[in-house]
Amino acid sequence: MERWLEQREAGPDERARVIAYLTENLALDDARFAEAFTADKRQLSGWGNDRIEQALRRRGIRSDLIGSALEQPGDGTEVDRAARLLAEKRVELGDDRGRSRALGMLARRGYSAEDAYAAIRRAGPDH
Repeated sequence: MERWLEQREAGPDERARVIAYLTENLALDDARFAEAFTADKRQLSGWGNDRIEQALRRRGIRSDLIGSALEQPGDGTEVDRAARLLAEKRVELGDDRGRSRALGMLARRGYSAEDAYAAIRRAGPDH
């Protein structure tokens, strides 16, 4: 928010007043933002924890708030979410090429290699 205000040539006092007002009225709450962002990206975009963490870091969210947001209960484990994503996308896992494509897709979405392999094994060739 501070960068946005600075780009619009707001002075330091004005930036401080705006940020104080928004914080007092709960419009600026990094913890709430991190939790909502995490839930949204998990449910709507199928992102894994690694990608969510990177995105929150780029937005300047503190590490402790990111950790808390990622620990929030979601739709099962990372492996559960990755396996569901494979099923939704109907990725063919019957040969090495299909498994390689699945691994790449899950890696791009921010799933760790360990979780991606576990999801591929769980989904199996006949998912």
